[in-house]
Amino acid sequence: MTTRSLNPTLPDAVSVAPQARTASLWRPAVTLFVLLSAITGLAYPLVVTGIAAVAFPYQAHGSLIVRNGQPVGSALIGQPFSSPRYFWGRPSATAPQPDNALASGGSNLGPTNPAQAESVAARVAALRAADPSNTLPIPQDLVTASGSGLDPHISPEAARYQAARVARARGMAVAQVHALIERHTEGRTWGLLGEPRVNVLELNLALDALPR
Repeated sequence: MTTRSLNPTLPDAVSVAPQARTASLWRPAVTLFVLLSAITGLAYPLVVTGIAAVAFPYQAHGSLIVRNGQPVGSALIGQPFSSPRYFWGRPSATAPQPDNALASGGSNLGPTNPAQAESVAARVAALRAADPSNTLPIPQDLVTASGSGLDPHISPEAARYQAARVARARGMAVAQVHALIERHTEGRTWGLLGEPRVNVLELNLALDALPR
């Protein structure tokens, strides 16, 4: 003898139950996703950006260097210089032009790669040709590119290596150029991090600002 259900709605209730359970799971998941997206993707960036703009306005706006009301560069991004009247920064491996902030990166060439050796040799030759009478050893940072390709600094040694060339091109005393380098040498961050360094753009701007 077979037993039949006395509740005619039972089959429909059984078939609807999984759909209801699925909907009950989706609803809080979607709600949480939207809420967290609004907090972490909109509210948090706006709050942090606002605090930074108030507390650190110079850094928040790109650390721009302004002269005569016009931005001439950023203290965080190098610029290529080739005139003997200016200090030269670190080589840059960015493409299609050096110090391209839209294509930050290094050459990915190891120390044993022949292409790296050729690049260094070419840079050494260019520095020697620009100042044939200079017999000082060439600092490493003048012939090797940085990992970012955007390094705005050189070592004080690299700046001093170029002092005689710059002084001769501008008709200045070498001692005057050395004094300018010393004034623009930045120490270690908090006295502990990094190495002493010279911002090339700021140093070159200081050169141009000297009385003629």
